[in-house]
Amino acid sequence: MAPAVVVPDALRRRYLGSRAGRTWLQELPDRVEAGLAAFRLVPDPAAGGQAWHGHGALVLPVLSTAGSPAVLKLPFPHPEAATEAAALQLWNGRGAVRLLDQDAAGTCLVLERLNPERTLLDVDLPEAVRIWGSLVRVLSLSETESPQWAAIPSLAERAEQLSDELPADWDALDRPFERWLLEAALEVCQTRGAVGRRSAGDVLVHADLHYANVLARPGAGGDYAAIDPQAVFGEPEYAVAPMLWNRLQDLDPEAPEDALLARLEGLCAAAGLDRSAAVDWSILREVANALEYVRLGLRADAARSVWVASALS
Repeated sequence: MAPAVVVPDALRRRYLGSRAGRTWLQELPDRVEAGLAAFRLVPDPAAGGQAWHGHGALVLPVLSTAGSPAVLKLPFPHPEAATEAAALQLWNGRGAVRLLDQDAAGTCLVLERLNPERTLLDVDLPEAVRIWGSLVRVLSLSETESPQWAAIPSLAERAEQLSDELPADWDALDRPFERWLLEAALEVCQTRGAVGRRSAGDVLVHADLHYANVLARPGAGGDYAAIDPQAVFGEPEYAVAPMLWNRLQDLDPEAPEDALLARLEGLCAAAGLDRSAAVDWSILREVANALEYVRLGLRADAARSVWVASALS
């Protein structure tokens, strides 16, 4: 009998380069079959048996026994994906895709089906910024007694870790950009990290809330919802950076640095965020990104991150 899913080529190529990735790919068809059986789902014939995928997960359109549409999601197991189920439970469909069911380990999720053809990538930038800002306001939950909060890592603790990791990585990678930019990032670790440890304004933050991770709900007037959360607990301004390093082609080529800063100010206004904190966290995130890209040999991506961090500085 044919398997329930064929792993998309793009997803396969992405994970063939490591032992863990190859193991995950090999196990995916069996995991899909197990998930379909456990949750009493069938592949949606209207989708032609074709799976969707993001950067790090296989997503299969399915139907429940009652015929209701949903998706079965199997993320590649990595630390950033570990917070997804807990964050979605805390949001409970408010501003984010609704979690309908999950296995005990949180490695197989049943989610509300959104419209993959309608993302903020296809929305004019001013309107995309407005929608993003409204989502940030809804997603920024204060901590409660709910047990799901135990799975959400502290942003301040991450900043403290980066204060040790960034200088060591910069040296080990032959100092791939100027020292002043590294020092700017380290200053953020000291200031924003310290603020976060004692801030009463810390909230649940979707740390990967960019244009492609905001999808419309079905229907002509469907509202937008966030997907693929990489959740942290800290200052909400941490969410701004992915909206800066994506859609750079939309910046005014005559004055890209000014346009980038104007975009940041628009994002902060739409979401009610502090501009200074947004600049700080974005610099830190892009410096960390640049070092990771250099480590992976992705020079063009590293240069992009260095440019964004430098423009913000």
